[in-house]
Amino acid sequence: MEAGPAGRAQPAYPGRARRVLGDYAFSWAYLGCFVVMQVMYAQLSAHGQSELTAWASTSVVNLEHDPVGSLLVSAFITGGNPIVWTALIALAVFGANHALGNGAVALVCLAGQVIGSLVSEGIVAYRVDVGQLPLSDRHLTDVGPSYVVMSAIVVAVLCGAWAARILAAIDLLILAFPGDIFGGLGSLDVSAVGHVTAAVTAAACTGAIMVLRGRRARRARAR
Repeated sequence: MEAGPAGRAQPAYPGRARRVLGDYAFSWAYLGCFVVMQVMYAQLSAHGQSELTAWASTSVVNLEHDPVGSLLVSAFITGGNPIVWTALIALAVFGANHALGNGAVALVCLAGQVIGSLVSEGIVAYRVDVGQLPLSDRHLTDVGPSYVVMSAIVVAVLCGAWAARILAAIDLLILAFPGDIFGGLGSLDVSAVGHVTAAVTAAACTGAIMVLRGRRARRARAR
């Protein structure tokens, strides 16, 4: 309880709620947008869902003609179970958000999504050009929040609290085994390559952020 203007005790919940929303703004924003997109997606006809998925997919063709739209929207569309994905997102992003803060975790997740998509689809483009894959692979369906989730898992594991690390590890086990996100890595499967790239990108970005913060802290102490 907090003292009000008249000296009476006032509930502290509004202030705490604002802090929770503010401290985890990225997590709430991403999770909220994902849920809204799932509700909108469910209202579409089968043809409409197919059209939206094709437009949002980070395929080679889409990355050549509309990279920004596909890279952003694809992270909010999934062909899987939306309830399961909502839980998987929550398990990873809140712990990562607590560890790095809103701006930094948003940057890491964006980097994982963008670089994971560009590298995996870039390999497809090269293999199509040299005749290793059919021309139709330039139109592969590649959507979902998993590159963002993978990036958040890496952040939580590297610098999160113990509870966040445990939840992130559970998340990773679900994605790796029932989800089989690394399946086909030896044959350069798009999804497997993308997830590994997103993880490596997130680790590199997180390491760089922590190094920079450490330097700033040492400079501040030296003054």
